[in-house]
Amino acid sequence: MLALLILGAAGTGAWVYRQLDGNIHAADVDGKIGGDRPENLSPGSKNILVVGSDSRDGDNAAYGKGLTTMQSDTLMVMHLAADRKWATVVSLPRDSWVRIPACDRGDGNTSDPHRFKINESFAIGGTGGDVAGAAACTIKTVEQSTGLRIDHFASVDFQGFKGMVNALEGIEVCPEAPIDDPKAHLDLEAGCQTVQGEDALGYVRTRYSVGDGSDLGRIGRQQEFMEALAAKARKTLTSPADLYGFLDSATRSITTDRALAGVKPLASLASEVQDIPSDRLTFVTVPNYAREADVPTDKANVVWQYPQAGDLFRSLAADREIDGKALKKAAANPLYARSVQVRVLNGTGVSGRAAQVAEELRALGFTVVGTGNAPRQAERTAVLHPPGMENHARVLTSRLHGAKADQDARSADQALTLIVGQDYDGVT
Repeated sequence: MLALLILGAAGTGAWVYRQLDGNIHAADVDGKIGGDRPENLSPGSKNILVVGSDSRDGDNAAYGKGLTTMQSDTLMVMHLAADRKWATVVSLPRDSWVRIPACDRGDGNTSDPHRFKINESFAIGGTGGDVAGAAACTIKTVEQSTGLRIDHFASVDFQGFKGMVNALEGIEVCPEAPIDDPKAHLDLEAGCQTVQGEDALGYVRTRYSVGDGSDLGRIGRQQEFMEALAAKARKTLTSPADLYGFLDSATRSITTDRALAGVKPLASLASEVQDIPSDRLTFVTVPNYAREADVPTDKANVVWQYPQAGDLFRSLAADREIDGKALKKAAANPLYARSVQVRVLNGTGVSGRAAQVAEELRALGFTVVGTGNAPRQAERTAVLHPPGMENHARVLTSRLHGAKADQDARSADQALTLIVGQDYDGVT
């Protein structure tokens, strides 16, 4: 976006625009997402879903053989404030355990709703090889998991990433220890050095050979690398000649929704955010912890940490600026779902509802201590908590659409009481 802005200011010839416009791929996602989408609560703000795609077609085949589905390696939501004075980029770990809604597979079949890693949504929607379908299922999953309305979508593949870095003659990285990762095609010495080509791609993809081998460590490196790339682009891309190689690589490997598919709309978007200062461009990762804390048998995934994750998404939906340091501090001591004891009471009048909800909560790791019927039918779902258990109640209500929490001074134990009302529509 920065490069396109500079290109427009430089008065480049029309043939360049035509060339770059022809590079960009458009995906018609609007007709595939379906209804029941979140409202845009802050008109003027924009949420852009960015996917780093490691689909192994064509030149990307060298990065993994035997994969038969489209893959997503990186997932971010970029929120642009309505006044365009700040922006926040939220990384969603690819191992996030979320609910994936029913999606059109693109092969004549529809998937069943289920819980799995968030990046599976791209593979499900792209079963038929269509990026639009992959994007639509990913958008549905992110919207239902976060409550954010996604306005635009962009996907960039491996080759385009390398080309952009090479056009800048590399980016400096400073690994504290040597990195030898055959899976990422990377062999680096410790210390500061400039990487490009395969080494640059390997640096942002490496996972198992660095630190604790988690996706979270990789996200941190990706965020640092993108900040460095943006800073170098701002400093060095000052003429059309400098820009062309960068832009040619970027546009050849980018797929966007139809509204963004072109140099003009991308440059227009760039012009809206050109004055955002670097200290108000915030990179954060959605607060999370290892799912093993709630489900001891799961050693491979993470769950989003509530209520902090819910607070983050509600702030963005309301267009409130995120303080990255404060978010990190608030998430320092997670309250695991397993630590929250819940008694489920059926207030719907529908037989078996309490048992159904109890199973849904157990699947999220909550400790269900009993089920039963509420004294009377309830129109709205509510949570009653004993004195001093406000934080436990917030963890639970963050997973329930529209549920409110109230103190129950008569409660003598440490369990929350969930009254399932007629408005109950499942857990997030």
